[in-house]
Amino acid sequence: MKLLDRFPWLPLVLSGLLVLTGCATKPAATSDARNLPFNEAVDVATDGLVKQTQNLPAFLAKMAKRGVVVDPMLDGASGQQTAATRLLEQRSTDRMKSNYAVFDLLPFDNASLAKAQYLLTGTMTREQAAGAGVFLLNLALTDLKTGNVVAQSSARARDDGLDTSPTPYYRDSPIVVRDSVVDGYIRTCATAPGQRADPTYFQRVSTATLISDATATYDGEKYDEALGKYQKALSSPSGEQLRVYNGIYLSNWKLGKTAEAEQAFGKVVEYGIANNTLGVKFLFNPGSTVFWSDTKVSGPYSIWLRQIARQATAAKVCMDVVGHTSRTGSEPFNEKLSLNRAAYIKQRLEVESRDLATRTRAQGVGFRQNIVGTGTDDVRDALDRRVEFKIVPCS
Repeated sequence: MKLLDRFPWLPLVLSGLLVLTGCATKPAATSDARNLPFNEAVDVATDGLVKQTQNLPAFLAKMAKRGVVVDPMLDGASGQQTAATRLLEQRSTDRMKSNYAVFDLLPFDNASLAKAQYLLTGTMTREQAAGAGVFLLNLALTDLKTGNVVAQSSARARDDGLDTSPTPYYRDSPIVVRDSVVDGYIRTCATAPGQRADPTYFQRVSTATLISDATATYDGEKYDEALGKYQKALSSPSGEQLRVYNGIYLSNWKLGKTAEAEQAFGKVVEYGIANNTLGVKFLFNPGSTVFWSDTKVSGPYSIWLRQIARQATAAKVCMDVVGHTSRTGSEPFNEKLSLNRAAYIKQRLEVESRDLATRTRAQGVGFRQNIVGTGTDDVRDALDRRVEFKIVPCS
């Protein structure tokens, strides 16, 4: 009988001895410089992540299953969940389940957080410099007890027809749903092993489980149940997050509770003003300053404008109203179009509050600050056709 057949744990022990004697270097983040087919890239990133765990004391000490919870993976540019990020999550977790029996993938809830050892997070980000057809995949594994990232791995994937459409919650969202917590999640996914996960994100993981559950319920079109779950998340110690306020707005709007929805959108705007930025998806007819003709899309715009005006006036802030366009068309045309759209929004705000006439300034940046950058002019790049409100000093 071969030695390894009798002692299958021997390679792990030997690798452990290398660590103990100082002959092994600290595991580094794995990055494959090639642009791989998506499924292959996910496998490379997942395998690289797992490989780094083999020298961890917890794995050397005992070959028992290690509980892992997965915070839903995100698009690294927009902070959204998309069909592609769901595919990334499904492919990576399936790989861990089938190829690495030491891991036990648990539901992302508070009960599992209490018994799991690790938190898995992941992002995929379109690399603009490399062209529209490449995504950088980042995966990170964080120790739930210490808050340290124990493994981080990357790979580059070709966009071979990936569906980057936002999931229902993000498709319906009136705003760019990205705040310091979401930014912390994205940073954690790129954090080197041995470093701490972003504290703004990691300290709120318990609330993240409630938000994830509420969002899944919303995506399942159970709006009354989703509203209750978002309200439960809001009442938690770290529940005052943009995703929560936005979820309360969306659920109320779907339920036809217009007054409650407007009040909830006011909280969204208040949060955005307090954090110095608010990007709203005001959609216009192509090449014009006329709001999108379908009232199913533009119906709530008057509510949004009213609340933006009220909250900005109450806070006595000054704002740049910044228009954005998608990449379709020439740069000069889009510069002018984005400015005209910003000017129109400024004018509408002044109707709601005369005080804002001297407190707002219209700017247009065309497509220079695209978030998605695909130029598809559909739901996939709706964030690129936003109007942003940035708080500036009053002169």
